Amino acid sequence: MNFESRPLIGVVHLRPLPGSPRFSGNLEDVIENAIRDARAYEEAGFDAVILENFGDYPFAKEVGKETVASFAVVAKEVRRGVSIPIGINVLRNDCIAAYGIAYSVKAEFIRVNVLTGVAFTDQGIIEGCARDLAIMRRSLPGIKVFADVHVKHAVHFSRLEDALLDTVERGGADAIIVSGSRTGSEVSLNDLKTAKKVSRVPVIVGSGVNTRNLPLLAKFADGFIVGTWVKEGGVTENPVSVERAKALVRVRNDILQRQRIK
Repeated sequence: MNFESRPLIGVVHLRPLPGSPRFSGNLEDVIENAIRDARAYEEAGFDAVILENFGDYPFAKEVGKETVASFAVVAKEVRRGVSIPIGINVLRNDCIAAYGIAYSVKAEFIRVNVLTGVAFTDQGIIEGCARDLAIMRRSLPGIKVFADVHVKHAVHFSRLEDALLDTVERGGADAIIVSGSRTGSEVSLNDLKTAKKVSRVPVIVGSGVNTRNLPLLAKFADGFIVGTWVKEGGVTENPVSVERAKALVRVRNDILQRQRIK
């Protein structure tokens, strides 16, 4: 992924999968909705999409085999349905499942919510999975790891700078993600500035991106994961609005054009 172009990565929020208490019993419906949203992002000009099992709340720390299998089926169909890169995030923190799915469907990257350290979450205490993931990466190379630092929906007791350095230097992250406190909430500008100052890998904003704040965030971030704002009505569970997504792409392109002129 070319971070010089400030890539926009659209979130495909999957409907509940098998293994989730809210699964409808219709996997085809999950697939159809995922392909629809992925194609909407591609039509709008987004650079990549990331699939996550958002509908599976309340989340398990690690998902069951039925969820892994069905997620892979959905991801394979999305991979066939679009030409832009795809990524995988298995909530709440199943980095091994995410990497296995990504490798199987030829995805380009995964997102890991807690790669190193400890997070106190609504799922309980979640520990980093960096060692197990490093072993898997050695045997199945080729997938990039984008890792959250002080992930949202969680409480953290480490200093941001220390957590960031550990995530990159010890965890092996290829890019780091900084987010607001909840889904759709804006990132702290101070946190983003700190991340950009300390990190030697690309810094991605993981929540709260919109047409209003993108010009400011682009001064400190290398990429953007966007979901809630580009949905119809700005509601996370709704379909992607192509027009809202296009509006964000136009702002990003204007930023790049001004940089080229300078």
